[in-house]
Amino acid sequence: MLVTAPRRWLAARHTKQAQRHLDAGGYEEALRLCDRALKQQPSSITAHLGRGLALRALQRHAEAVVSFDAVLALEPTHFDVLYKRGNSLVALGRPGDALRSYDAAIAVRPDHIDALYNRGLALQSLNRAQEAIESYDKALRLSPHDPEALNNRGNACLQMRRHAEALSSYEKALRLSPNMPDALFNKSVALLELKLPAKAAASLHQLLEVAPDYPFAKGKLLHARMLACDWTDIDRLLLSVSEDLRLDKPAADPFGLQGASDDPGLQRRCAQIYTNTYHPAACAVYASADGQRGTRIRIGYVSGEFRQQATSVLAVQLMEHHDRSRFEVVAFDNGWDDGSLMRRRLAAAFDEMVSISHLSDHEAAAAIAARGIDILVDLNGFFGLARQGVFALRPSPVQVNYLGFPGTLGATYMDYIVADRHVIPPEHEQFYVERVVCLPDCYQPNDSRRAISNETPTRAELQLPESRFVFCCFNNNYKITPAIFDVWMRLLRSIDGSVLWLLQDNPAVAQNLRREAERRGVEASRLVFAPRMTLEAHLARHGAADLFLDTLPSNAHTTASDALWAGLPLLTCRGGSFTGRVASSLLHAAGLPELVTHDLPHYEALALALARDPQRLLASRERLVANRDTCALFDSERYCRHLEAAYATMHARARRGEPHQGFSVDRIA
Repeated sequence: MLVTAPRRWLAARHTKQAQRHLDAGGYEEALRLCDRALKQQPSSITAHLGRGLALRALQRHAEAVVSFDAVLALEPTHFDVLYKRGNSLVALGRPGDALRSYDAAIAVRPDHIDALYNRGLALQSLNRAQEAIESYDKALRLSPHDPEALNNRGNACLQMRRHAEALSSYEKALRLSPNMPDALFNKSVALLELKLPAKAAASLHQLLEVAPDYPFAKGKLLHARMLACDWTDIDRLLLSVSEDLRLDKPAADPFGLQGASDDPGLQRRCAQIYTNTYHPAACAVYASADGQRGTRIRIGYVSGEFRQQATSVLAVQLMEHHDRSRFEVVAFDNGWDDGSLMRRRLAAAFDEMVSISHLSDHEAAAAIAARGIDILVDLNGFFGLARQGVFALRPSPVQVNYLGFPGTLGATYMDYIVADRHVIPPEHEQFYVERVVCLPDCYQPNDSRRAISNETPTRAELQLPESRFVFCCFNNNYKITPAIFDVWMRLLRSIDGSVLWLLQDNPAVAQNLRREAERRGVEASRLVFAPRMTLEAHLARHGAADLFLDTLPSNAHTTASDALWAGLPLLTCRGGSFTGRVASSLLHAAGLPELVTHDLPHYEALALALARDPQRLLASRERLVANRDTCALFDSERYCRHLEAAYATMHARARRGEPHQGFSVDRIA
């Protein structure tokens, strides 16, 4: 007579065998055995748990969560399941659900370090950085010598812009684990935020010694060196970064690369690598061209810089000029209210200002979609407090890269880039993932209400010579390259007693550039450094300079508009990419195309000629001042009409279901 084994016994045998396979890494066989056990005993907690663990190991997280939920239906306070369910939900990009699972796990075991740690990670993903810090602090009280927790605490502090506190956390982590790659990289980020690029470079150099292929570290080192004007091995470093990018390695972030490379093809590749690493296209669950849109086109501007900052300085009057009978304009603010007059102007200019700084990407995308935004405009790109992850979720049927980052974002979910034929000529469109929209005069807006202080400082007050020629460049220090500095030093040697007036953005710059000047036969005292000050005072001090010398491969952008608005002639050399062609666009729009050169020898020769011919330079200055109120560059209302025409065309094409494609806007009389 045959003996039939009881089902409970068979299920137990299968789950025991499954556990052995789980321990040995045989996840497929473990899954098969758990499924057999569940056929025998559907309520087996052990089988559901084993099945969930096997699925999680196989990266099938959605199915793992179903199995974990089956366990919790039978035993709601099962700690291991609550904890591992949270981990799978994080892997699925559902940090809010993961947080709830971790909270339930911690209610069972309040002293579980890993649950507290992972809870902090989930909170960071939700942009709830302060709560993340508190969760890490609880974990660190239980385990004070955990470098991973200290590192991630530093990251949460960075999110809160508590840079010194972040640095302290990273340094504590590194005292415990001196060559910890993540902490070395993150420490460099904090040091850059604190304007200590030389120290950041030292941290990155150490990182590359222990982890030569650490993602984006080599480009970060290049940028840190450029910020400090430390050109040690700079050519070799740029060559290495370029070679890595051509091999599709994550070697540099796009913003840092622009200061050193003039290759638009390389910039596109860099942007695509960066975007695919951090912000790949996600499911388009929000966008709908058939929503309740009303009669006005709804424009959403996303920025972390709606305060006294360069992007807002350029764009504020554009926002004020938008035709409210045709457009509804909403700001999605990823920054903060700095209490400035600029902030008040911006708040008054928008129909609504929505804070998204404490929202997750999904929550921010939902807020945008709920307002039926027709065209969503990215004013950051790879600059500042960006939210590219929101755009990756496609919350709007039309998405535009505009103003904040002068180059492609390398993202298929960005439909257009706003430009002009100077910054992106037809033959350069191949270097942009976005479709190019060309405005007729200049891509850059301006504010014709920009105030200039009535208190004009004397040259003596600015530590400048009273009767000698003053060359100046107020561009960010990282834009100064050895090649352009060579030209400047030859100019100083050619014009007796002349000086070069530069912005000083960090302590290392003056020391390094004065040393480089002496190496080129120029006395260090002929370099004068200007501190940062209020915009009104900064514009006023332009009057003490004779000629603004632009940089290459990255031009003056807002600083060029500042100089031209203040009546200071600017000499530029047109480069090979968007960022190196901006000043050319501005000068054409200001009616001074003769100050655009096309190579460094011509640039140097024209600078020398202007310095030796005061009347010729005076004529350029007088024409600039005379044209200021009528030239295209500062006609903000006409600029707004051109941009609105571009928006209207984008919107109409989307409503008709037509594919996105580039176009040019006709000039309005």
